[in-house]
Parts: sequence; C-alpha cells; structure tokens
Amino acid sequence: MAVSGDDDYPYAVPLSYVYDSGNIYVHCATTGHKLDGIKRNRKVSFCVIDKDDIIPEKFTTSYRSAIVFGKARILTDDAAKQNALELLVHKYSAGFEEEGDTEIRKTWHAVCVVEITVEHMTGKEASELVQQYPGSPPFSSG
Repeated sequence: MAVSGDDDYPYAVPLSYVYDSGNIYVHCATTGHKLDGIKRNRKVSFCVIDKDDIIPEKFTTSYRSAIVFGKARILTDDAAKQNALELLVHKYSAGFEEEGDTEIRKTWHAVCVVEITVEHMTGKEASELVQQYPGSPPFSSG
C-alpha cells in the first residue's frame, strides 16, 4: 500500500490483505507511518503481484499484477473491524478460526483495521496468460 508520506514523499509498504465485496482490508498497529499518511490524505494505491515466474531461457517472466486506487479509512465500527479480522484469519489461517478468534480478542485494542474502497483498478499480465485464462480476476478472497 502506498500513502502520502512525510514531506510529500510516497510511502509504500508490503502488507497482507484480504479482498471482499469491492474492498481491501489490512491490519496494522494503532499508530505508525501509514496511519499518519492516511489521516493526512485518504487516497492510496495498493499493488498486488499475483504471479511472477521467471523464464530465464526466454529472458522474460510470466506475470500478473494489479494496482488499485482508492480511499482508505480506519474502521471504528467494532462489527466491521471484527468481520475484517475474521476474513483475514480465514484467508491466512484457514482451519484455525477458533484460535484466530482468541487472538483477535487478545489483541483487539492493539490492532487497527484499514478498509480501502476500490475506486479504480488497472492490471497487467503476460500475453500467454491472457490467452490461457481470459477474464481471470486480479483479486480473490481466497
């Protein structure tokens, strides 16, 4: 995710995320550089590399990526925050939902959730992937 950083320098940081119903959700600490940037300017971009297989003998890669442009907001509603954290647990720790619920309760006050509402998206992929998987989505919740 890239935000407007100090002195108008872009600040980009790799994050774990989940995509659901047109929004991207990330979790983070309750203070920090990215939250300061969001508070200054809600406009963000979010880049995902879905595939990047190097083909050394052809001096190329088989790639697929997307960049989202949208507005971020810090979730303050407890139900929305809980839902987003459960989506993250399901994506990254499937089968450990009960333990995930315990972790959510334990770290509730130390965790912030940011929702990015997708305004527009652009993507790029290798031509062989376009031919092989026409219309494949750049994001999935799984």
